[in-house]
Amino acid sequence: MASSDFEGNKYRSFIYGEGERNTQWRFGAPPNFDLVDKLFEEGRTQEWPVGSLEEKVQRLVKTMEMELMHKIRSEDHKIIDHENFRFSLNGREGITHQGIREMGGSYNAFLQTSLPEDLRIYDPAQETIESSHKAFTTTFPRGFALEILQVYSGPPTIVFRFRHWGYMEGPFKGHAPTGEKVEFQGMAIFHVDVEMRVKKVEFFYERGDFLAGFLKGAPTDDASATTSRCPFAAN
Repeated sequence: MASSDFEGNKYRSFIYGEGERNTQWRFGAPPNFDLVDKLFEEGRTQEWPVGSLEEKVQRLVKTMEMELMHKIRSEDHKIIDHENFRFSLNGREGITHQGIREMGGSYNAFLQTSLPEDLRIYDPAQETIESSHKAFTTTFPRGFALEILQVYSGPPTIVFRFRHWGYMEGPFKGHAPTGEKVEFQGMAIFHVDVEMRVKKVEFFYERGDFLAGFLKGAPTDDASATTSRCPFAAN
């Protein structure tokens, strides 16, 4: 995937253009990343040159996250080898592309937990693709930005360190917005084929460090407003 191979977005491929003419989008149209791209540019710690390994890896990760969230049909995925794809979090058994769907989407896959239900700030077992998307886009109205901090090895086995951040400017699960930055860092290993399609991903990060930031917000009277399980762009 060449860095110049994009239309309409500086940091992600396969959103616009003739190749996406028949793509079925989860929310009816291609996602708009203007707000989160602005957040990314204002808050990033590195600005990788176009064409560098780091820039290519950053585009790869952002494109993968976009496709997992926004493209409904497997055949519309360009960056993911959906037939062989496996997703693993913190050493757990790998999940297939279909398994992520059955689990309720990528937010739930990234926030898997073995904690008892009564201790869960966010319970992936109770969330759908639509409700999880609504919860986090409400909490982070400017999106949740991603940057690559360091790449340790290139394809076919890409090892890198990353950072995700956003500002809690909306309520989350019965906690009022604080306006503060919520962020976490982690490591990942991507296994790609000769066409740079993702076959396997392994993420390692501390889930609790991320979710603890939401508890700083004072409890709200109307908790139901932030725990909606009803249907409703950001990385």
